[in-house]
Amino acid sequence: MIRYRLIQWPWAGFLIALALLVQELLLRWFGTQPPLAETLWRVFVTTLGATSLALLIMPSRRPAYVLGAMICAALIGYALYAQYVQGLEPCPLCVFQRIAVIGCGIVFAAAAIHGPARRGALGYALATLVIAGIGAMVAMRHLWLQSLPPGEVPACGPGLNYMLETLPFTDVLSKVLQGSGECAAVDWRFLGLSLPGWTLVFFITMIVAAFAVIDRD
Repeated sequence: MIRYRLIQWPWAGFLIALALLVQELLLRWFGTQPPLAETLWRVFVTTLGATSLALLIMPSRRPAYVLGAMICAALIGYALYAQYVQGLEPCPLCVFQRIAVIGCGIVFAAAAIHGPARRGALGYALATLVIAGIGAMVAMRHLWLQSLPPGEVPACGPGLNYMLETLPFTDVLSKVLQGSGECAAVDWRFLGLSLPGWTLVFFITMIVAAFAVIDRD
């Protein structure tokens, strides 16, 4: 088990207060900047907190993989709840991010069943890096589309199911990554971040956790 150096509470309180002050100043400065800059700052701060929490509470290797698989299942469960109960229809980029979350969940579930040693854990970490890295790139593209001014938002395109039925997969992939009007809509926010912002936080945190768990026995 990895032990982290303790920080005395006065220093911890001072650093937290300083971080919040810097965030407030930066958010005031971002008020005159493009919205994407503020969004990326919020993603950075949230990711820093999420990865720090993951490293602090991370159990030994196999339970950590089980926990990762459960988190992925919970995210997909909420996505289905938001779609079928709250009526939030996923855009094509949302669907691609769901696929990446499912891929991470499969990797974690396989690792939990396998119970790998250190070398095997490295292999699972690399698989997570590839899958979550792709998901993170899709999420960043999604955030960029959501930051565009109304006059620069692409027109709405055909649905993903229609494109899959009528176009080659490479053409579907190209059109999805180009984005469309429905991908630029922001229908949900929590703590200042839209859904692709939170999925970006998730993907980065999963990559960090997958490599950190290598040293957990």
